[in-house]
Amino acid sequence: MPTSFNQSVIEEFRANAGKVGGPFEGGDLLLLTTTGAKSGISRTTPLGYVRHGDSLLLIGSDMGAPRHPGWYHNLLAHPVVRVEVGTRTFEALAVPAEGARRDELFAHVVRVDPGYGDYQAMTSRILPVVVLERADPEGWAAPREVSTLTDKVLEVHTWLRGQLRQVKAEVDAHFAARAAHQGPGEPPVPGLGLQIRQRCLAFCQALEFHHTSEDAHLFPGIARYHPHLTGTFDRLAEEHRTVARIQGELAELLAGIGIADPRRFRTELDRMSAELNAHLDYEEEAILPLLADVPWPPAVPADA
Repeated sequence: MPTSFNQSVIEEFRANAGKVGGPFEGGDLLLLTTTGAKSGISRTTPLGYVRHGDSLLLIGSDMGAPRHPGWYHNLLAHPVVRVEVGTRTFEALAVPAEGARRDELFAHVVRVDPGYGDYQAMTSRILPVVVLERADPEGWAAPREVSTLTDKVLEVHTWLRGQLRQVKAEVDAHFAARAAHQGPGEPPVPGLGLQIRQRCLAFCQALEFHHTSEDAHLFPGIARYHPHLTGTFDRLAEEHRTVARIQGELAELLAGIGIADPRRFRTELDRMSAELNAHLDYEEEAILPLLADVPWPPAVPADA
């Protein structure tokens, strides 16, 4: 759809609590904001969706075009997306379904909206079915109240630890399914392959942003008032580089998860988990006490 038409739908959606007229009138519509795979620029696209239990499903139909839509390529590169449904706005983890699960979900989609079956008939490509999951893993819990910078950093650390636990659980489930395979033929294609990839990618991108923010802004600001902590900050920066290196090694391992050796994969993941948790523990012990009196969110400075 032309950009001008997209923009008019977006403006109407936001002005009318998610209700729009024209070709979308009466249908389920959401706004999906992705980060450009190459540009890094945020882009918002109005999309129809289908409910499946508590999940929202997106279909990369592009009206039967021969190539996947741009928003699909964006979410593969940056899996954490912003979703607007009605008056609600929330972050979600975008995970394309694979194999038998994709087929099952697509059959559900066609039962709800047969037009997607027509789009599939118009193209030789398999239309992607994307599941929008909660960006925060089950069991994640933020501090009850975020009123200081200490609370905010702890909130980020809790999210990172929760993501890492979720990755490990999904990896264990994947290898357990492979081990249970019996009979002739090759083991089934990993149903969790993209899910693990998306979860790991979201985790790594969040961790990279967190570390970059600390190294570029938070730590230098503290060091100006606490020069005796220079050695501490040097150690933290070195640990950031170590964790980044391990992330890269794990990403390479993920690329071949379908044939990966379970023992080696788990060893790499356990090593990363141990070093990351040790780093977060040290950071909380050395830095957080200094941030307890810094309000969050930052106070808006008064006009001069």
